[in-house]
Amino acid sequence: MPDLAAITGGFSYTGRAIAERLLADGWAVRSLSRRDPTGDPLRPRADVARLQFADPDALADAMSGASVLYNTYWIRFERGESTFARAVENTRVLFGAAARTGVERVVHVSVANASDASPFAYFRGKAALERAVAASGLEHAIVRPTLVFGREDILVNNIAWILRRFPFFLVPGDGEYRVQPVSVEDTARICVAAADTVQGQTLDAAGPDTYTFAELVRAVAAAVGSRARLVHTSPSVALGLARLGGIALRDVVLTGDELRGLMASLLVSDEPPRGHDRLADWLQAEGSRLGRSYVSELARNFRPYENEPHAPL
Repeated sequence: MPDLAAITGGFSYTGRAIAERLLADGWAVRSLSRRDPTGDPLRPRADVARLQFADPDALADAMSGASVLYNTYWIRFERGESTFARAVENTRVLFGAAARTGVERVVHVSVANASDASPFAYFRGKAALERAVAASGLEHAIVRPTLVFGREDILVNNIAWILRRFPFFLVPGDGEYRVQPVSVEDTARICVAAADTVQGQTLDAAGPDTYTFAELVRAVAAAVGSRARLVHTSPSVALGLARLGGIALRDVVLTGDELRGLMASLLVSDEPPRGHDRLADWLQAEGSRLGRSYVSELARNFRPYENEPHAPL
């Protein structure tokens, strides 16, 4: 029998890439998911168990037999009862259940520049989870991605969507703040390799190239054939228009913390890049598809679970 790995959100974005990597390497995979995605093309190749934080014993049973847990669970922003504090508590329950059921190692997916001292709740919450996995007693490794791109991505896709449909694109501030994109496939490869690293090691997952935000937008525009003009504006104006757009789209396009974190160049690493895939190559290959439709965070990760008692994936 192949070794079994459990993955929170194995049919989602980063979790799916990890699952596909493990399956290619000969592992058996079990996704801890809110629902059974019966129509998903990955479903015939992966087992599914329910992710239910309210029942720690059932959660432990769901991980029974797994030697490694890959944790991608988190929320992008707070909404209703789905708060960062609740997501932190849910994850502590998950780690406790993993320890009781005999999981040998956890690979926890965090974010670049997570810090307890961060002014941004998202990054503080990620730092709290890093402390939680360290305190769990489980052998573990932590992977900190920067800006993850790939199919099913939301941020780069929606930048492309705007560039395809409007004659201008608003760039908050001078646009000189930096991002260091890493592919979702490289992120998955780094996560899988992290299961064999030194206990307690923290690894950044970052790609080989760094862009200013303005350069990133221009690269996406060129890939999709957009002639939209980049218009620099104040962060407050950009955020206000993003909120208006969110009302029209019935989504949260951008939060204040996300914008300020972006402008603080937090999606970069000071470590040598572990990713190999170049955003420019991916844009060239995917440009004809990118941004053809808008991808809603609320539709994908919140609305299907709004009547359920726990924070969404």
